Amino acid sequence: MKHLYTGMWVTADGHVRQELLPNGRYEEARGHRRNAYQGRYDVKGNHIDYWDDTGFTADGTFVEDDELHHGGMVFYREK
Repeated sequence: MKHLYTGMWVTADGHVRQELLPNGRYEEARGHRRNAYQGRYDVKGNHIDYWDDTGFTADGTFVEDDELHHGGMVFYREK
C-alpha cells in the first residue's frame, strides 16, 4: 500500500507523532506515550480514514503533500 503519504507525520511542537506504514497500519505516539494509538488507515486521493484498534474512527485531509489536517491538529511530514 505504498503511496505518496507513507511515512512519519509530526505536529509542529513534536508532541504527536504519527507513522503511516506501507502495510495500511498506523502507529501514533503522544508525548512520552509511545504507541498511544494503533490501527489501520486508508487513503483515497487526499482524504485519509482511520480505524483505531480500540474501535474509534477518525479522518483527515492532506492539504498539501507535506501537510495533514487531522483531529483538529496540523501534522507535517518529517523530512
